[in-house]
Amino acid sequence: MVRERVTEIEIDRSLEKIEQILQGAMHEFLLHGYAGTSMDRVATCAGVSKATVYSHFQDKQGLFKALVEKLAQKRFHSIFGTEHLEGDPKIVLRRLITKALNQMLKDEEFRAFKRVLIGESGRFPELAQFCILCLIKPTIKTLSHYLASHPELKIPDPEATARILIGSLVHFMMTQEMMYGKDIIPMESDRLIDALIHLILKSSEY
Repeated sequence: MVRERVTEIEIDRSLEKIEQILQGAMHEFLLHGYAGTSMDRVATCAGVSKATVYSHFQDKQGLFKALVEKLAQKRFHSIFGTEHLEGDPKIVLRRLITKALNQMLKDEEFRAFKRVLIGESGRFPELAQFCILCLIKPTIKTLSHYLASHPELKIPDPEATARILIGSLVHFMMTQEMMYGKDIIPMESDRLIDALIHLILKSSEY
């Protein structure tokens, strides 16, 4: 019993260390980019030893991928939750699109991380591909499955439709916030949401 308690404490401390390291890594990657970040800098920023960083993460690429996985899981679950996606498309799609777009527009840290990822993708394409694998692919799969499960929507290609939805949201976020275009081509987010819902539902009985 005592040993089990000790093990639980050790696990808690290990998880705390991992979180410290990931927070330090995020700070350094945003400040210096992927190429300019070293494990030494991450260790210093996280307030742990370099050996501690390496005890949890094999190398910088492994650390970066762990950070991508954490961000992807957090964003996916905050939008889709843990339950099976079901319900009236008029309600469900509006909820999903609104939640996803609001997150994109309000999460400055994630947008900054996207800038780093896009900027480094030319030199480190495998990192960009990992982000697609962790974040974009599960989103497309989940949304495609939901659209396909509602034949009354009369959508001939659920996957392509899911990609159009996601692409529209990403484009809006990039042009309005990441590229500072909201004063040049302003648009209220509600207009985009209403238009997307209309495009999906117009051929159905809704």
